[in-house]
Amino acid sequence: MRIGFFLFAALVWSLPASAQDPDLPPPPGAADFPRHDEDRVSLGRALFFDPILSGNRNISCATCHHPTLGSGDGLSLGLGEGAEGLGTARRAMAATRPEQRIPRNAPALWNLGARDFTVLFHDGRVERDSEAPHGIRMPEGRALERPVSSVLAAQAMLPILSADEMAGQPGENPVADAIAADRIAGPEGAWALLAARVAAVPSYRAAFDWLGVEQPLHMTDIAETLAAFIAHEFRATDSPFDRHLRGEAGALDPAQTRGMALFYGKAACADCHAGPFQTDHRFYAIGLPQFGPGKDEAQGTYADRGRSAVTGRPEDDYRFRTPSLRNVTLNGPYDHNGAYRDLEAMVRHHLDPIRSLAQYDRAQAVLARLPGQTDD
Repeated sequence: MRIGFFLFAALVWSLPASAQDPDLPPPPGAADFPRHDEDRVSLGRALFFDPILSGNRNISCATCHHPTLGSGDGLSLGLGEGAEGLGTARRAMAATRPEQRIPRNAPALWNLGARDFTVLFHDGRVERDSEAPHGIRMPEGRALERPVSSVLAAQAMLPILSADEMAGQPGENPVADAIAADRIAGPEGAWALLAARVAAVPSYRAAFDWLGVEQPLHMTDIAETLAAFIAHEFRATDSPFDRHLRGEAGALDPAQTRGMALFYGKAACADCHAGPFQTDHRFYAIGLPQFGPGKDEAQGTYADRGRSAVTGRPEDDYRFRTPSLRNVTLNGPYDHNGAYRDLEAMVRHHLDPIRSLAQYDRAQAVLARLPGQTDD
């Protein structure tokens, strides 16, 4: 009888933690991620760090999503095209002053290559949709010309079209001029101009030899390599919590174990931060401070309405996507606009949103000052 009990106990404790506790998610594994060719990952790495994809050739994807800054930029609202430096050391030069800060916080890139991610950006403006061209809904005027393998590849095609992020202002370069004239797709569009620029570099064109000699380089080809690199480089699935989920004894210390019990229990954090990547990919309004101009330029207001600007539904006002909490301690400032510089302040906001909103102090944000600016 005792032998049977100990055998049963040994079997139970050899199971993953998620099998022992139904409140815990399963550990993520290789099956959650598509496989990517090593050569395409290497090519995507080169393009990710190369300013060739910006209108004025002065900013790369890595500027606002740098590995040393937790795949973000360390700022509440970043400085894009026209500035120099990284993180809090980034400065807007008087001669190339940016028009404004980036309207929203640079999102982290952790695990975005996983199959679980089918909607991206704070407002979800890129999303799997069987009724959209090539199965992915894009912002108006930015519909895909060709299919891509993932929403991650689709989203890579958008920052290069933003004047403040990477493209530059009209009159500064042909790419910015094309965007200002709403020429995005087609042979004379901004995507084609950037693809031709990359193809004109012999080493890059040779690296795309899998397309075939006669096949011209297309922006979707470039986006696929960027997505392959991001999916490979920013995969985070071996934290102490992951090891605990896989059944490793002692993977979490006592304080972490107490925090996990609260997170998946009384505190109900996992109601929204659910699943192996700690996000339900849904949109919520939780009384966040209005900080930064957001994406509501057409409304002529300072308020950022979030998801409703995409869906057109008033009930989606001020809703934003639940962020993944993977490597969250590396990714401050927090919130869709970086309103909170530290994680504790962000957690405290959840405890009492109305009070937190009423008492919000803009000094909690992390901003790089623009030349000649007297206030934030």
